[in-house]
Amino acid sequence: MSLLILGIESSCDETGVALVESTTPQAVPTLVAHALHSQIEMHQAYGGVVPELASRDHIRRVLPLTEAVLAESGRSLGDVDVVAYTRGPGLAGALLVGAGVACALGAALDRPVLGVHHLEGHLLSPFLSADPPEFPFVALLVSGGHTQLMRVDGVGQYALLGETIDDAAGEAFDKSAKLMGLGYPGGPALSRLAEQGDATAFKLPRPLLHSGNLDFSFAGLKTAVLTQAKKLGDELEARKADLAASTQAAIVEVLVKKTLAALKDTGLRRVVVAGGVGANRLLRAQLDAACARLQVRVHYPELHLCTDNGAMIAMAAAMRLQAGQQQPNRDYAFDVKPRWPLDSLLQAA
Repeated sequence: MSLLILGIESSCDETGVALVESTTPQAVPTLVAHALHSQIEMHQAYGGVVPELASRDHIRRVLPLTEAVLAESGRSLGDVDVVAYTRGPGLAGALLVGAGVACALGAALDRPVLGVHHLEGHLLSPFLSADPPEFPFVALLVSGGHTQLMRVDGVGQYALLGETIDDAAGEAFDKSAKLMGLGYPGGPALSRLAEQGDATAFKLPRPLLHSGNLDFSFAGLKTAVLTQAKKLGDELEARKADLAASTQAAIVEVLVKKTLAALKDTGLRRVVVAGGVGANRLLRAQLDAACARLQVRVHYPELHLCTDNGAMIAMAAAMRLQAGQQQPNRDYAFDVKPRWPLDSLLQAA
């Protein structure tokens, strides 16, 4: 039976709405239409996300984006079978906007609703691509707030292999960029500048690279970047591209080598990379090259779906429904989970 799922994402500073259609349990659900609004320009003046402003902007954007998606798809609200929304993790106020709108729509339409884990959305986002993966696989989740390696045997079948014990990779990019005066969002700015620099110019640490486990740590790298920036003093401006390139090289080397170690430990032959940092060109190039030597397949979401978006939320909802991992409900009283470990989904389902 065909199901049309409306997905709403509002966990941080992007408002996303999408329609995904699920046809049969065997077929990968398809993206019908999606729309996204980024708040980057609004938050730039503050050097980072202001939660209250983010929540207010979600309120302004979510219904116009829903109308745009329906218009693009040629569908109406009455065609929607399930309304999915990001339940967590994320900013509490921002999550409440999406959850509130989704449950209000569900109640008005007499349609069931389903709360989705934000990271599961990222994890399953490569299934939206033209080359979707197959289970099982090792997943590298790299975003602004999360760096994790997971073993994925199916929808809802996740085992945590390793995670960051302090700063995530995205935070290392952003905080290092801020130390160099690159503004917000720092990660993409640092990556662009790094293309002009020498990645071997500065010897920066690769924390936990030889730890013998699959955990990450990037706080020490950030401190090393700060120390190097202070040491450069007036020379920083002239050497900024080299420092950016050296910083990016350190982060990417750790991510690639830990991912290869996860493949070796699990014996799996497929990798999925998801989250905003998954758009990084150097990460993709080095991981692709390393996996090609090992004859391992690598899958990414489409570049425009690496950031937070409604398509990944609708896709995760569709795949959970197909797998029988979760049932939508008509209890329109909702809550959100600003902190919600991904590996708790099996127990929470």
